[in-house]
Amino acid sequence: MSEALVLCRFLHFIVVLMLFGAWLFRPLLLKGEAPTLDRHLARLARWLVAIALASGVTWALLITASMAGSAAAAFDPATVELVFGHTFFGQVWRWHLLINALLLALLFTPWRSNPPLRLGLSALLLMTLAPVGHGAMLDGFSGQMLILNQVIHLTCVGAWLGGLLMLVMILRQPEQAVHEVLQRFSGLGYGLVAGLLFTGLINVRVLTGQWWPTPLFSGFALILLIKALLVFGMLALALFNRLRINDCEQRIDTLKRSVMLEWLLGIGAVAAVSVLGTLPPMIAA
Repeated sequence: MSEALVLCRFLHFIVVLMLFGAWLFRPLLLKGEAPTLDRHLARLARWLVAIALASGVTWALLITASMAGSAAAAFDPATVELVFGHTFFGQVWRWHLLINALLLALLFTPWRSNPPLRLGLSALLLMTLAPVGHGAMLDGFSGQMLILNQVIHLTCVGAWLGGLLMLVMILRQPEQAVHEVLQRFSGLGYGLVAGLLFTGLINVRVLTGQWWPTPLFSGFALILLIKALLVFGMLALALFNRLRINDCEQRIDTLKRSVMLEWLLGIGAVAAVSVLGTLPPMIAA
């Protein structure tokens, strides 16, 4: 069951993060109209929101089964009602699923072309991921600050990953002004990277009592190390593309491959986070 939960967490996190970031970066990267790109993005968004809802429901069922100690309990209405009504996870998750359902319904109405409404609901969907997992391990003011830090961290991650997805889609379109798009993405990327690293270090410090947990090659610390290496790989590719931005038009194929690889490394980092969420952090003595 733990493997299914990790897979479900990963799938849910990745689609919610990319959905938010893609909608955020669409007007930031391309100022004018792009009908073909927008049609592709709209079709992809409907799939992502549907996958998010399905994986979110599955996540809730797996958590219910885990809490009850029985797979059959996941389909017992009384047990499900108990989890949703009397646990912190359930109280947060019922709002999360409601927002997810509203967003899916929105995409099949005339209001689907309202960018602020889409982005607002996707932001709420992302924010309600923050109290789930290690973000809920502290009580009181400290717990609230940890959740706020996690909201900022997820916002930076989602914007970066979704922005990369948007960049991949733009690079596949003919006759796009690649140089201007890359400049806009790079300019915003500095702030996202700074926010991601700063909030990530705060999470590690609060969860483990250290700036980096030890022993380095076991359990929580090992998965965290893998995540960090993947993130630094993304940073290296981003820096490479930034240094070569002036001749990006001449190396468009290399650019496409490097952006795709950076995006895939980001997906790998989210997979590592999904595993981390199921492991107990190692608190320093």
